[in-house]
Amino acid sequence: MAFAGRWETETQEGYDEFCKLLGIPDDIIEKGRDYKLITEVTQDGDNFSWTQIYPTNARVTNKFTIGKECDMETIGGKKFKATVNMEGGKLTTTFPNYHHICEVSGGKLIETSKAGSVVLKRTSKKL
Repeated sequence: MAFAGRWETETQEGYDEFCKLLGIPDDIIEKGRDYKLITEVTQDGDNFSWTQIYPTNARVTNKFTIGKECDMETIGGKKFKATVNMEGGKLTTTFPNYHHICEVSGGKLIETSKAGSVVLKRTSKKL
């Protein structure tokens, strides 16, 4: 249940390079650079609901069960199938263009997205 709660971005590393690699337009990158993304997570055993709230209150909610294939969606509206796994207390999944790992460490939510050699690391505090 370590993931459950409401989290707000504190720091981001590699944001510009990662967004450019994914083809996100420069004006959107600029708007999101200093935005404090809100992540809301509910957890009931292996069942999760993971919502991210972006600038202009755009929301993406993905619901998943550990180890089972599910339908997911990106902020750009792209729908895909994925399986979220729990490995050593970390949630891992593969999005269409990158691999994503989430963990709670030192009371912080740490999300690491990797596309080739480009890494985005977002650290959030619990609200």
